[in-house]
Amino acid sequence: MKTDSKNKTDSSKAAARKKPRLQRIITWIGALLLVSLIVIGLWPKPHPAEIATVSRGPLVVTIEEEGMTRVKNRYTISSPVGGLLQRIDWKPGAVVEAGKTVLAVLNTQGADLLDARSLALAETRVKGATAARSRAAAQHESALAAARLAATDFDRASKLFSSGSISKRERDAAQQNNTSAAQNSRAAGFALDVAEFELQQAQAVLVRGKEAGANEGEPLIITSPISGRILRVYQESERVVPAGFALVEVGDPADLEARIEVLSRDAVNIKPGARTELVKWGGDDALRGRVRVVEPSAFTKVSALGVEEQRVNVIVDFLDPLNRRPTLGDAYRVEARIVTWEAEDVLKAPAGALFQQGDHWEAFRVSRGTAHLITVKTGHSNGLETEIVDGLAEGDEVIVYPGDKITDGVSVTPLAIESR
Repeated sequence: MKTDSKNKTDSSKAAARKKPRLQRIITWIGALLLVSLIVIGLWPKPHPAEIATVSRGPLVVTIEEEGMTRVKNRYTISSPVGGLLQRIDWKPGAVVEAGKTVLAVLNTQGADLLDARSLALAETRVKGATAARSRAAAQHESALAAARLAATDFDRASKLFSSGSISKRERDAAQQNNTSAAQNSRAAGFALDVAEFELQQAQAVLVRGKEAGANEGEPLIITSPISGRILRVYQESERVVPAGFALVEVGDPADLEARIEVLSRDAVNIKPGARTELVKWGGDDALRGRVRVVEPSAFTKVSALGVEEQRVNVIVDFLDPLNRRPTLGDAYRVEARIVTWEAEDVLKAPAGALFQQGDHWEAFRVSRGTAHLITVKTGHSNGLETEIVDGLAEGDEVIVYPGDKITDGVSVTPLAIESR
């Protein structure tokens, strides 16, 4: 019995000694868990960031401005002498034919009789009109020859492209030259018609001035110098008009060009022949164009915000045929994208990933979830993408639009962007 009592006493003492030890272990485990939770809670979390990849591909730099269309070759018909103008019944849009459509009838009643001074002046005008017609004829022949050469080059380029000897870009350039040469030939023919009309008008004034008696009572008939449409009628009602009074404006609405107003600081980067796209003109597809001339003189224009701006007119020729723009008329609004620089294979990054510090550009490159601040050298930019000259390589990941919390060495996690 004593032995059993002693064993029970030893067991009770051992259990009593184990209980505080277990409590201490549980306390230490709880403390360790608490410290771990505090550390985890205070541990800096990766910042979400929008990440993009540096890639290679085409880059096009454009200048986008508004403008309007206008008839390329328009002609204002004026009264060659003073007299009584009969009522003009023509309306804008009416079709006219060169040398056949009578635009105006002028009753001179001897008003075209010329004195010695006026007669000498009329003879000089005839000589000048003759020289102008000869020059227009020579320019027309030159334009026809250039158009034939451009057509031959385009045919040759089309065959070479079919056989894979040249690139599509070279074929497109030949097509563009062919279209431009054809338009120049058409414009030259228009100028020749106008020069012929001016010569006939000058000769008519001279003849009527010399033979006023024979022409007594015969009205002066003014016909259209070109085939096209009436754009504007300056004087409809019958009235007495002086010599040189504007009567009707005629032109070919299908022969359009675009006048684009650009800032002078942008105009210095635009070269004649630059590729152009004309958008938001009312059609579904963009129209192709090419810069013909950048006017050398600027003008001051007040913007919608009341700021004075120096702007320059850039004249763009349409390259697409008429069936691509059948309803586009004179003085219609268009928006132009004028290409100032382009390349097919460029190392580029989103423009939003680059920011300027002092006189150099920087970006955050992401490597193994950590952002690293690096200095980059940039080239051309179109506002959305920027050419990378040095500092980044193809396949590098960069942070787009980094916030104030993004610093060198901070951990980041890709931000999921939902597409809408």
